[in-house]
Amino acid sequence: MDSENTQPAQGKLTPFNVITGIILVGGAILTILRFTQGIGAVTNLDNNNPWGLWIGFDLLCGVALAAGGYVTSSACYIFGLKRFHSAVRPAILTAFLGYGLVVFALHYDVGRPWRLPYPIFYSQGTSSLLFEVGLCVFLYLTVLFVEFTPAAFEWLGLKKIRAIVVKLTLVLTIFGVILSTLHQSSLGALFMIAPSKIHPLWYSGYLHVYFFISSMFAGMSMVIFEGSLAHRYLDHKMDDTHHREAPTVAFGFAKAASFVMMGYLAIKLIGVAMDNNWHYLITGWGAWFLVELIGFVAFPAILYAMGSREQNLTMVRWASAWTVLGIVLNRLNISIIAFNYHLPAADRYVPSFMEIGTSVFIVTLGIVVYRFITTRMPILHEHPDYKTH
Repeated sequence: MDSENTQPAQGKLTPFNVITGIILVGGAILTILRFTQGIGAVTNLDNNNPWGLWIGFDLLCGVALAAGGYVTSSACYIFGLKRFHSAVRPAILTAFLGYGLVVFALHYDVGRPWRLPYPIFYSQGTSSLLFEVGLCVFLYLTVLFVEFTPAAFEWLGLKKIRAIVVKLTLVLTIFGVILSTLHQSSLGALFMIAPSKIHPLWYSGYLHVYFFISSMFAGMSMVIFEGSLAHRYLDHKMDDTHHREAPTVAFGFAKAASFVMMGYLAIKLIGVAMDNNWHYLITGWGAWFLVELIGFVAFPAILYAMGSREQNLTMVRWASAWTVLGIVLNRLNISIIAFNYHLPAADRYVPSFMEIGTSVFIVTLGIVVYRFITTRMPILHEHPDYKTH
């Protein structure tokens, strides 16, 4: 690694390390409880609410926010927008870790990790949406791993195998886009089998379309958001190319995200009109629906447009964080908040503190692994032996 990418050694007992250590130890304890005492000992799940926070947040939000991988790689390698090249590796790493943690979190929900491959290799239910989701996630995680390996090979000095993988870049990108299109939309289609359980404002025959389109601006927002954090906390690992291209990436994705978000807003309103659900908008649920649609879609879309036009990087970065929160809110609304909305308050699902703690543990684990990789491998800088021209 270049001397410019080194940093003086710091003490081990930093606030980050202490807090992270506490979370990881607590997560290990919760993991032991989950796999020794059963799912009922650590969650508030029941027959009315078989899917909780580990699905609504860890899986649905995780997959949506990991969409930056296919968005960025397709922009760079399929559409030829080479100005986004410096953002590809961070986006691929974030997506790879995101999908990896989704699979990791599924172990907590399934409870029998050794049976997780069964739907892929032993299941006969090939007409099931869950089979399609599982197969696509399995394949796309493999694609992301292969796309990530050139950075690892450069770090290890394996030039020949790295050259082979690089030649597969376009094929892997196309395959990744196809798989992402399938499983991003299918996650929404999963909830179409529960029309009586999801509030009509969130239920739609176009849920699969909503999920896929929202994954586009979710991925772009996550690339901007992740880049903002990286520039704040890992600036010393970046080279001049990443510093120079960072605003270009942010403004380019901000402009694209604003267009996609306005389109998403339009089709959501068309969906309300198609189902003739206007009367629900004057209810309490309608007010909450408008909070999501106006406060977390229209508002950040306008911020994106203004920030892109005025070249205001701070505004764009705040819009990205707000959009990420909006994606989380949308997925939780569909899977938890507006799910079983008709049940009495006493029968509604509320995640236990151990479910929340486990999710915090999984997210923290991802941050630790991301930090470990970016401080050692050429993710935020180009390896001196492989400079691009």
